[in-house]
Amino acid sequence: MLDKGLLALIRDRRGLLAGVVLLQVGGLLANLSVTAGVCWALYQVMDGQVDLLWQPLLLLAAGMAARFCFTVWAGEVRTRLGSGVKRTLRRRAYDKLLRLGVRDTPEASMAGLTQMTLEGIEQLDLYYSTYLPQFFYAMLAPVILFCLCVWLDWPTAVALLCCVPLIPLSIVAVSRYAKRIFAKYWGKYTSMGDGFLDSIQGLTELKIFQADQARGVQMQAQAEEFRRVTMKVLVMQLASTTIMDFIAYGGAGVGVCLSLRAALAGTHPAVCLFLILVAAEFFLPLRALGSAFHIAMNGASAGQKLLALLDQPEPQWGGLVPAGEGLELDGVSFSYDGRRPVLQGVSMAFPPRSLTAIVGESGAGKSTVVALLTGALRADEGRVLAGGIPVQQLSREGYYARLAQVSYNTHLFHDTVRANFHLACPQLADADIWAALERVGLDGFVRQSGGLDRVIQEEGSNLSGGQRQRLALAIALAADRPVYLFDEATSNIDVESEGVILDNVAQLARDKAVILISHRLANVARADHIYVLDGGRVAEAGSHEELLRAGGVYARMYRAQQALEEVEHHG
Repeated sequence: MLDKGLLALIRDRRGLLAGVVLLQVGGLLANLSVTAGVCWALYQVMDGQVDLLWQPLLLLAAGMAARFCFTVWAGEVRTRLGSGVKRTLRRRAYDKLLRLGVRDTPEASMAGLTQMTLEGIEQLDLYYSTYLPQFFYAMLAPVILFCLCVWLDWPTAVALLCCVPLIPLSIVAVSRYAKRIFAKYWGKYTSMGDGFLDSIQGLTELKIFQADQARGVQMQAQAEEFRRVTMKVLVMQLASTTIMDFIAYGGAGVGVCLSLRAALAGTHPAVCLFLILVAAEFFLPLRALGSAFHIAMNGASAGQKLLALLDQPEPQWGGLVPAGEGLELDGVSFSYDGRRPVLQGVSMAFPPRSLTAIVGESGAGKSTVVALLTGALRADEGRVLAGGIPVQQLSREGYYARLAQVSYNTHLFHDTVRANFHLACPQLADADIWAALERVGLDGFVRQSGGLDRVIQEEGSNLSGGQRQRLALAIALAADRPVYLFDEATSNIDVESEGVILDNVAQLARDKAVILISHRLANVARADHIYVLDGGRVAEAGSHEELLRAGGVYARMYRAQQALEEVEHHG
């Protein structure tokens, strides 16, 4: 079983692969030297040439020493091959995820990606360092043995060579079924990991809704499904191993019988002993290949998922550095499935030193606009311009160096406050960090709770929602970028934090290009320009007062929200 896609992943390591195979061949020849030494010694004893017995004993000793050396060297090269493959594949997977940037990875969940890049690549290590060398060695070894044995007794050599292909035929016979089983096995394995991670992350909600017991039953059902598919894998492995053992021992038995026939026909007993001892060598490499085949199937299943990740289309980037300021959408259209348009001919300008807002009902296309502005997606038609240059012509580093984003789910790392700031700007001094914290009203809280060495727990669990958003804003402020994108940054937070964020948004707009996306229209009333999305198109554009006077979509949405807030206030 050779996969061209998996072989292409190790182009730079094929020399090590060939080295392992050649060392295995060397070990085979050394093993034959040991066998020949034993048979030669028997030949001299039977012929009364005891005084020359040192010759076969010397060959025997040299063969044993050579076999030891080849075994050690093959193990070292195999280790270099495996460790090098793991480093290379993990680096490629990591670099791929970086190049995908802020895109989602639909081929795998977070748990699936973790399993693939850890255990999956461990399985691929065995595929490359164990299965592939054994595959090529198993193809060479019977041919080498046949070329040596055919001169001693050709009927025995031909019979042994004819029995050898029965083992790969048995492997091929089970490979189609095995491929389905291993694909199902890996799918169940990653699915179980996804479910476990999801349950751990949502444990609080499960306890609140008293759904933990039902979730436990569901997880137990997933574990039972995984157990069943694991048992199928083991049964398949046992059955195929039994078949290969039957062929290997049966073939060796045929060789022994023919060797004894040759002895009865007058062939020297030492030659017949050599053929008997070598008969098993015809089948051992392929027998080992059959055992490695199951490892290979598991590794190949993981490898297909890795190939799917590596084959995902990446956003195109160029090498230019943006010189001008501001962002712009110029006649942009986009569709996720190629059939239903999400955006149609959308044009928006986000000039420097201004606050521009984007509003619209749920599903109007606001999130898609954000994905286009952050480089996560590329427009099907039209252009996204940064400083007057299409985004795909800019360097990725240059583009992101001018953009800061604060969203409703901005990620805070499980590290110190200082370390989170240094991710945005490694050279940032402590005084600048405190200044940014003061701007968002968090300096007092941070000083009282451990200072800049305070550790932010995973998902910011030791902070309130408002504190998380304000800390994310402070980090963005410290980064000092020309363009700021606020994507529902005031969603689900307290009134005080909402006010702090909106005040900073207005202050930033004095010398930065600020883009504000909010479902709450009262938050965008101070914007210099508002774009109203409706059905994937720009339905209206203007200031808050102009849009209210126009009496269109924006005015209707604003009045509906105002009426709802009055009802909630009086209620």
